[in-house]
Amino acid sequence: MHEAHFLGPFSVSSASAAASVWLGADKSADLDRHVPEAFSLTSVTAPQRTLILMRHAKSDYPNGVADHDRPLAARGIREAGLAGGWLRANVPAIGQVLCSSATRTRQTLDLAGVTAPVTYSERLYGATAGTMIDEINQVGDDIATLLVVGHEPTMSHVALGLANPASSDSHAAERIAAKYPTSAIAVLRATGSWAGLRLGGAGLTAFHVPR
Repeated sequence: MHEAHFLGPFSVSSASAAASVWLGADKSADLDRHVPEAFSLTSVTAPQRTLILMRHAKSDYPNGVADHDRPLAARGIREAGLAGGWLRANVPAIGQVLCSSATRTRQTLDLAGVTAPVTYSERLYGATAGTMIDEINQVGDDIATLLVVGHEPTMSHVALGLANPASSDSHAAERIAAKYPTSAIAVLRATGSWAGLRLGGAGLTAFHVPR
């Protein structure tokens, strides 16, 4: 996976515009099917959901090891533990985890100490933002808080694509647009079902980089 930086203004007039401005035309095209025909925030009486997007911790680059199998570096081992501590102190109890099948994401999750049921997905390794949202849309409505552990640039694409400017922390969005470092965590809140989550359908409330 390669680090990518996405610069640009946070304030946009619609979810589809957000996809174009933040992600670029080539990336936003992948997300087109997730744009609602007529977007509106759902009623405050609808079920509340918390979506946590965590990038894997700093990984190592051993000679002869395939990208999928690269382990965490010493720094990553430490930061994964810090990430777990932050999650326990700052977000609701996690009900389910979707995790890329890569070694570095698995190790990040293990060292974070998250004990919720986990689905390890090959689709999340090298996934586009649209694929990740498809996976999120499959989560059952009995889950109130979902953690997704994956890679860049997908994590920043999804966080900024889902974030509605009217209900999001603009400073957090600007930080994500500049860089989504290893072990970084974005927290989004939404109402309604996971199946109904679309672009612009959540509020970005926090962005934390454990160090």
